[in-house]
Amino acid sequence: MNPATSGGILAGLIGAGIQASRTPALHEHEGRAQGLNYLYRLIDLDSLQLDSTALEQLLTAAESMGYTGLNITFPCKQAILPLLDDLSAEARGIGAVNTVVLKDGKRIGHNTDCLGFAEGFRRGLADAPRAEVVQMGAGGAGAAVAHALLAEGVEQLTVFDVETARAQALVDNLNQHFNGSRARVGHDLESALAATDGLVNTTPMGMAKLPGMPVPKALLRPALWVAEIVYFPLETELLREARALGCRTLDGSNMAVFQAVKAFELFSGVTPDASRMIAHFNSLGG
Repeated sequence: MNPATSGGILAGLIGAGIQASRTPALHEHEGRAQGLNYLYRLIDLDSLQLDSTALEQLLTAAESMGYTGLNITFPCKQAILPLLDDLSAEARGIGAVNTVVLKDGKRIGHNTDCLGFAEGFRRGLADAPRAEVVQMGAGGAGAAVAHALLAEGVEQLTVFDVETARAQALVDNLNQHFNGSRARVGHDLESALAATDGLVNTTPMGMAKLPGMPVPKALLRPALWVAEIVYFPLETELLREARALGCRTLDGSNMAVFQAVKAFELFSGVTPDASRMIAHFNSLGG
């Protein structure tokens, strides 16, 4: 039975190197629990030998096949913006989209990453010092996380990215939205990490397909808290090295679950059981 023709939900994830994603299992398990006919498919650019230039073609195909909506991940969260009909206020403010609802011939972009990271941060690092925080990465996920960090009370956020212009664009956006100069572009990583309370990795470095660390191990120190948004693997090299030093850490699981909680609601119109989704995510193994 095809959900698209039977009042059910047909959703998918577009991204590169996503075969290890737990998102399909998260959505389908909760769908079953809610009594919904819910199918969730991976649209892996690597497996299809495509890149983000194929987004228009993939969106058109998804519409033709009756998809209810799509999640969007690396490297497409910003590339997809010109292909959408409208954006939620949050997605427009952040300048990145990770969820697209396809309805009535319209493509509406949303951002559930910001909410997802904020919820994880509140749960895992609620009392963490946040006078100074260093963020690695200024891409689509980085934009959402940076908005969440400032909203959660980080006083000074220093953003590093391999593309300085991209970091500057994000910093300008943040300072416009948060009225002041609480964000700045980082230039000297060693000095920034020596003075910071926390380190957040929003780059894909550490993913199964991109092993490694976004910062040199020698710059980590026990007093630092370290947060990660990568969740496959759940324990990245960065988190492993940080934990070995005694750092407080936050893995990518809560962000993964809570962005999915909101996306599920956007796709289905049904409020999911977040606790059940967390339990299911954890049952899937590391």
